[in-house]
Amino acid sequence: MSNSPLFLSLKIATIATLVVFILGIVFARLITRKKFPGKSIVESVILLPLVLPPTVVGFGLLYLFGKNGPLGEFLLQSFNIQVVFSWIGAVIAAIVVSFPLMYQSASAAFQNYDQNIENAALTMGASKWKVFFTISFPLAWPGLLAGLVLTFARALGEFGATLMIAGYIPGETNTIPLAIYFAVEAGRMEQARFWVLIIVALGFSSILWLNWWSKRNILKFNQ
Repeated sequence: MSNSPLFLSLKIATIATLVVFILGIVFARLITRKKFPGKSIVESVILLPLVLPPTVVGFGLLYLFGKNGPLGEFLLQSFNIQVVFSWIGAVIAAIVVSFPLMYQSASAAFQNYDQNIENAALTMGASKWKVFFTISFPLAWPGLLAGLVLTFARALGEFGATLMIAGYIPGETNTIPLAIYFAVEAGRMEQARFWVLIIVALGFSSILWLNWWSKRNILKFNQ
């Protein structure tokens, strides 16, 4: 069970989603509230994986995290961690390709409410951390939740970058998208069809739940 494509996909997507959720909030909060030279360039770099082919993203990760790459060599020598051809590489690939979705959702969420509420709380002596967790985060939560669901769905379906950096290793990196591809390559169409139905069901359920939750909260707000 622990080596099945379903379990590996859920494990990798869950870990990637948790990392992206935290990083997305931090980066969105800092960048949207600050004005600095080169801000447009920074945001363009963050959103670049959205428009690049996954194989290009995978090549970049392979260059960085390969045994002779700057990050790969450091991790291998300092912590004995090998990223390439491991589930860690699959997690990194999922993080990179899904991060722009979380960043965009978080940025919009932090800009879609009246910031004077935060300023009033700060004026009354509340700390920045207290303001964030008691005002900013709850007000931005609907947008953050949307980003969380989309991030999970994107991480779950990641293929190209994962294949480049993690390869296809049964029991280690054989996520559902890779299992589908190699099942088709081997002519095992029934197996491929089974995994296609599974991942479509997971993605559809995630989006359906998000739409239901959003409409439910809109109705509550209008009552």
